[in-house]
Amino acid sequence: MTWIVIGYLSGSWLAAISVCRLAGVRDPRRCGSGNPGFSNVLRLYGPRLAGATLFLDALKGMPVVLASKMLALPVSWQGFIGLSVLVGHSYPVWYGFRGGKAVACAFGVLLVLVPGVALLSAMTWGLLAWRLKTAAIASLASALVAPLACVWLAPAYISVVGGLSLLVILRHGLNIRRLRRGEEPRLRKP
Repeated sequence: MTWIVIGYLSGSWLAAISVCRLAGVRDPRRCGSGNPGFSNVLRLYGPRLAGATLFLDALKGMPVVLASKMLALPVSWQGFIGLSVLVGHSYPVWYGFRGGKAVACAFGVLLVLVPGVALLSAMTWGLLAWRLKTAAIASLASALVAPLACVWLAPAYISVVGGLSLLVILRHGLNIRRLRRGEEPRLRKP
């Protein structure tokens, strides 16, 4: 249980807020889409701040998940700990339970648990984001690819990765509604 609390608390730190504060720009929760994550920071402030946000959000959950793996905790516990990081990112105690979509955070957790799945998921995200210029579609597709990739690369982790993917998909409910209406913001103007 201690590991789950540590995972949640580490996930609760939102890199976008700190990165923007250090750069002297507006809090991303108060402009753009209002989401404290990579895509909104990219649209608002460009690749330098977005890259720092992506890196730090991916990194923040890795130590606790790596510790669970090195301690040879059961796969289910590794999954619960990884999920606690994503829940912390999505519903952070430090920021009034208003967090991000957990895509970058999920990548960091997957990179520790199942690196091959993480890389396939990241390649899916990158290709779709590049071609379609829409982060939501890229994020949803990469969340769907991850559990499918587990079938071949890491069958023991299918339920764990499925749980992580489900949270990411659920966090994109508003994006799905905007996609249906044709109102989802693009990563950059066409």
